[in-house]
Amino acid sequence: MLTVRGVTKSFGGLVAVNQVSLTLNEGEILGLVGPNGAGKTTLLNLISGIYRPDAGGIVFCGEDITRLSLDAVCKKGISKTFQHPRSFPALTARQGVMIGALYGNGRRPTVREASREAEECLRMVGFPEDKIDSPITNLNTFELRRTQLARALASHPKVLLLDELTTGLTPSEGKEAVSLIRKLRDEGMTILMIEHVMRIIMGVSDRIVVLDHGEKIAEGEPAEIVTNEKVIDSYLGERYHF
Repeated sequence: MLTVRGVTKSFGGLVAVNQVSLTLNEGEILGLVGPNGAGKTTLLNLISGIYRPDAGGIVFCGEDITRLSLDAVCKKGISKTFQHPRSFPALTARQGVMIGALYGNGRRPTVREASREAEECLRMVGFPEDKIDSPITNLNTFELRRTQLARALASHPKVLLLDELTTGLTPSEGKEAVSLIRKLRDEGMTILMIEHVMRIIMGVSDRIVVLDHGEKIAEGEPAEIVTNEKVIDSYLGERYHF
């Protein structure tokens, strides 16, 4: 479904992503891990159109999307959440999600239809029903993350890019997030996700790609990754049992 071919991105003299290639298969959950500064978020930003690569290419459903803008990539069917929840503080949770329904794809729903879709998406992600029309500024971290996930889903994506969805959540909230990710995959969503909590990424991913200093150092099923000596040395520090 998605193919990344040798993409490279530099910022000044810093090479953030260096000739990284990967494939994402339809209906798959692909985990992306590595130490801080490994280039994980930059790679997701390249795929989603926030950045354009200096070299390499990105193909989605047979179409080259390498040079498309963020909004054009979203309309093609790739939606992204952010490591740090981004919101529209002057809006309510419903209105924030409506933006995804109204502008995140090629459809043209009415405002009423977008409002209904926003409510459905918020309920799908387990957002508190009594806060659907609350100002975004009144929401806690858990609710903000649910809001941005609902906004991404409102654009009807084929591929969902999740950047540390569980960061800042309690263990119980993290378990809820994992259940939700599995539910989305079971309903036909294809997911590429960054996650630092090993029990989460190892438990939910079909395959894992490991980055270090902007380069891909390993790829495989979770059981292979946790015994890979390069991964242990650069990231895990020791063998991980799950």
